[in-house]
Amino acid sequence: MTENKKISKKTRIGIAGGALAVAAILGYGLWLGTHPAPEPFYGMAQAKTVQVAAKVTGRVEKLLVREGDDVAPGALLMQLDIPEIEAKLREVQALQAAAGAKSSLVHEGARPQEIRAARAQELQAQAGEELARKTYNRIQTLYKDGLISKQKYDEALAQYRSARELLEMAREQLSIAQTGARTQEKEAASAMAEQAAQGVNQVASLAKEKDVTSPLAAEVSEIYIEEGEIAAAGVPLVSLVDLTDQRVVFNIREDAMPTITKGTELIAQIPALGLKNVRFTVYFINPRSDYATWRSTRQSTGFDLRTFEVRARPAEPVADLRPGMSVIVERD
Repeated sequence: MTENKKISKKTRIGIAGGALAVAAILGYGLWLGTHPAPEPFYGMAQAKTVQVAAKVTGRVEKLLVREGDDVAPGALLMQLDIPEIEAKLREVQALQAAAGAKSSLVHEGARPQEIRAARAQELQAQAGEELARKTYNRIQTLYKDGLISKQKYDEALAQYRSARELLEMAREQLSIAQTGARTQEKEAASAMAEQAAQGVNQVASLAKEKDVTSPLAAEVSEIYIEEGEIAAAGVPLVSLVDLTDQRVVFNIREDAMPTITKGTELIAQIPALGLKNVRFTVYFINPRSDYATWRSTRQSTGFDLRTFEVRARPAEPVADLRPGMSVIVERD
């Protein structure tokens, strides 16, 4: 009888202890339900991305890189075939040669042979003028003595005047040959030569665009075109990602923003790399667009909570961190 009483007492104690345990568990669960743990900040790794395009339209002749390749600044990514530009370049080069020859001709002036010919014409005209002058003087003397007619006198005077004009013209021609072109003609010829040279430079600059190069050291992320296809001007051909320019973007609702300011240090983990306690520093905060981020604080009234884009950089470069990887920041 005593033993049964003892068992019954132990049973009662066990039941009481179990009840207390269940009550404690329920109380703790109720407390957790009314005091949930803060949701972590979930971010995504990003990196500087550059879309490379061509300035002119052409057909892809050679594709020299593949996705995943590392390229240096100025590395050749692909070559385009642009026959129209090459034909235009030959045309403007021919125009430049013609303009240069014209300018050189104007600046050099007459050739020595032309100057000698002009001088010979002057001597010939001078001899003709001298003969006409002497003839006129003799005719004038005879006319005064009444030995010849007025007609003969007028003919001699006309021939003398014509000879003087021919001599003056010959002297002008010799002066022009010796002096060369006028200043305005030289300036015009030089301007035309410069215009032609600039035209060559412009087309040559476009011709260089057949070589599509990398503007920075990066990794080829994506190629949007294949050999033989037409590459339109301004349309991205290759996407490059600079993995050294690391950053993480978080979308944080404003009720969690009191602890986030520029310069705030965040301790994060990167599941894809198995890393914990990676330090990031906030450097940029900006509100996101309203249509995608608002959330009402109450069902019927109250104000709307906005979402902010928060960007952070690692305190030290994180090896193998790639765009798209998740970054998690636990909150206290």
